[in-house]
Amino acid sequence: MTDALDPWERKILALLQQDADLSTAAVAEAVGLSSSPCWRRIDRLEREGYIKSRVALVDRKKVGLNAQIFAQVKLNAHGRANLDEFTSAIRDFPEVLECYVLMGSVDFMLKVVAADIEAYERFFFEKLSRLSGVQEINSTVALSEIKHTTALPL
Repeated sequence: MTDALDPWERKILALLQQDADLSTAAVAEAVGLSSSPCWRRIDRLEREGYIKSRVALVDRKKVGLNAQIFAQVKLNAHGRANLDEFTSAIRDFPEVLECYVLMGSVDFMLKVVAADIEAYERFFFEKLSRLSGVQEINSTVALSEIKHTTALPL
């Protein structure tokens, strides 16, 4: 962890990860600062990119996205030359929440959401498997969620 953060800033980040709607006064009180220095620290954290954005976290099941799938994608040799094409296409798929480049036997790990398995099947056959250079896709359906957090351990 970077030494550029002082103890108050770590506390501020921890609090804002739990509830980004907290007022500056509430954050200041919780970390033991007055409002002005607290606001300056929050402003610095935003300007310097420690706080990337403030968003509402939506419950995927309440909006009808009941299936969560992890797809491992392997590209063929021709596909590696078109890596930019693949990554660009993945960025345009709203079903893909996360995409990681991996080292090992597969090239990418995708976290995908869909209304149900049939919706994932359509995504798989109509979009994902049609991308240039895709050699193999292995999909794993998540049955239940044991832990999910967006909070980093500060």
